[in-house]
Amino acid sequence: MTEVLLNSLVPIFAIIALGYFAGWVRDIDNHHVAELNALVMDFALPASLFVATASTSRAMLLAQWPLLVVLIIPMLALYGLCYWMQRRLFRLESSAASVQALTISLPNFAAAGLPLIAAVFGSTNTIYVALAIAAGAIVLSPLTLAILEANKAAAAGETGFGILVPALARSLTKPIVVGPIAGIVFSLIGIPLPDYVVHAFQLIGQTAGGVALFLTGLILSAQKLLLNRNVISAALIKNVAHPLIAVGLIMLVPMPHDTARAAILLSALPSGFFGILFGLRYGVDSREAGSTLIVSSVFSVLTLAGVLVLTAGS
Repeated sequence: MTEVLLNSLVPIFAIIALGYFAGWVRDIDNHHVAELNALVMDFALPASLFVATASTSRAMLLAQWPLLVVLIIPMLALYGLCYWMQRRLFRLESSAASVQALTISLPNFAAAGLPLIAAVFGSTNTIYVALAIAAGAIVLSPLTLAILEANKAAAAGETGFGILVPALARSLTKPIVVGPIAGIVFSLIGIPLPDYVVHAFQLIGQTAGGVALFLTGLILSAQKLLLNRNVISAALIKNVAHPLIAVGLIMLVPMPHDTARAAILLSALPSGFFGILFGLRYGVDSREAGSTLIVSSVFSVLTLAGVLVLTAGS
């Protein structure tokens, strides 16, 4: 159990700390990191998602519908709840609210999910993680991007209801959304990927998690850690409420024990970095999102250990 936790959490903190140190000593400019953000969000992550989903057989993809239900419904519910909380209770403007809502509702599948699932189920079962990342990218990312695009258009002088449809359309054309959708289409149609194509996408895709965490550390090095009601409640929602909602759904949706355990473990992962990177792309400096990521990750040492123990039985 200790080894599983170390394998899944130590790499996250180590790479974030490395990025934080690089920004703190000014070895890398922590205020101008748009190029690194573009590398992650426009190339590395989309390539990783595309090849992971496109390389999955249609039968295996269709057989995982219970997992997708248990992953998607809680993420959507928490996104809606947290967006409302950020706007009504904490009085954040809509862009910052969407970034924080995404940070809370979308777990750190890319960096923490892979080592955790590999340690618990073996490296051949990482399809759980690939589908989880794809689900978050396809379902939650467009919501946040649409809000950010709409606010960007409003800031440029565009007004009225007509900005929403173009904003949503632009959000659906982002590489982080197109990559997994294209991969799922390839899988469902049954178009095989040549080995050299797979290797090419994997080569750039395997940098996604590490560079994203390093970039997260860079961004955090330019901020101060907040420990306010917003951040503390966000960590509790992510680390405690999220897996509990998944457990409730699993009681209603029949699925194999391993799939159910994977769904709970993936839901119990700490907050992910998509919100911070989206905020960076659109000029949204959210100290709440950065602090939530840190607090949720530290708190997950306890919550993940608890979930691992409670789901270990058959």
